[in-house]
Amino acid sequence: MTARNAFYAQSGGVTAVINATACGLIETARRHPDRIGKVLAGRDGILGALTEDLIDTSLESDADIARLKHTPGGAFGSCRYKLKSLDEHRAQYERLIQVFRAHDIGYFFYNGGNDSMDTAWKVSQLAETMGFPLVCVGIPKTVDNDLAVTDNCPGFGSVAKYVATSMREAGYDVASMARTSTKIFVLEVMGRHAGWITAACGLAAEAEGEPPHILLFPEIPFDPETFLARVQDCVSRYGYCTIAVSEGLHDADGRLIADMGSKDAFGHPQLGGVGQIVAQLIKDRLGYKYHWALADYLQRSARHIASRTDLEQAYAVGVKAVELALAGRNGVMPAIQRLADVPYAWEIAVAELSQVANVEKKMPREFISPDGFHITPACRRYLQPLIEGEAFPPFRSGLPDYVRLQNQPVEKKLEAFSV
Repeated sequence: MTARNAFYAQSGGVTAVINATACGLIETARRHPDRIGKVLAGRDGILGALTEDLIDTSLESDADIARLKHTPGGAFGSCRYKLKSLDEHRAQYERLIQVFRAHDIGYFFYNGGNDSMDTAWKVSQLAETMGFPLVCVGIPKTVDNDLAVTDNCPGFGSVAKYVATSMREAGYDVASMARTSTKIFVLEVMGRHAGWITAACGLAAEAEGEPPHILLFPEIPFDPETFLARVQDCVSRYGYCTIAVSEGLHDADGRLIADMGSKDAFGHPQLGGVGQIVAQLIKDRLGYKYHWALADYLQRSARHIASRTDLEQAYAVGVKAVELALAGRNGVMPAIQRLADVPYAWEIAVAELSQVANVEKKMPREFISPDGFHITPACRRYLQPLIEGEAFPPFRSGLPDYVRLQNQPVEKKLEAFSV
């Protein structure tokens, strides 16, 4: 069998461990030179395929590819660009096949979230109808932890570890000054529709009265009066109140508290500032001095405090993706399957892309306390193993020593294509 090239692209918001997936994929592909020629990466994600801006990863040394395992961000660039439906924008999908044909690409690996799995599924369908031999494998990645079928998503465990750590540390700070200064601290974290990251903040509290005192989930409609009463009660009992809030918090009518009116490239509302809104509400109604923080990119890029579990799973799905492709498994995704909570055990299973694409997994109600303001023991049992273990990167001169690849382009063979 003649070796054919592979195409790999990173999509959407990056994580602290998405490059570990790239590392696992490229290292595994290099062990099969009889089946896979070169791994060509899309510069800035799927845009690299549409514009034929491909990166030749074969020019990178084994040592530098190995260093990807310890480097945050997207080594080849990512993008928020969703291909539309096959019926409306067939030309874009056909362009992908043209590029794959021109560069003898027989394997398509798309590393992303819900929208990316939808794209990988559609490309697999089109290739089949066009009679082009292409094996498409989606690879899970999202800090939001909202992909269906897989128990959890690579990238989430490290964010969970970071926000829980940040909440615990900030809690000590606020407690120290609460008598004469700040009594309210609000941490805004990512989570448009699913409150997994907010729930992870709850891991910081191991006993009654420990921060965070209140969690605000997008799954629970925000009621200002009930919330303010809880804040006042916390300050009365503990002297201060710490709060974690999802960016996607909404009211009983479904209106986003922090909807800025604009939309991102995927068509989702552009969110931001709900932490400040909540903090200011407390100030206006209760008069307490506050500080608020926006975790933003810090939470998803904090490779220095990544979860070892997360790192190992991110690498494993990259390895499994190649194994599935070589076995001819088209239109599938490697998925993490939990075998036990204590001691934690997992394996890599296989999910059909048709079952994953555009399906959003939210927090189950049994993971949220009856009052809607914290996590349950069942949620803690689910979350705890995902943040376990440390996987520190190498340090040089006191700072993390990360790699920047050469990212040399492949010579173009087709005419320019406008996106």
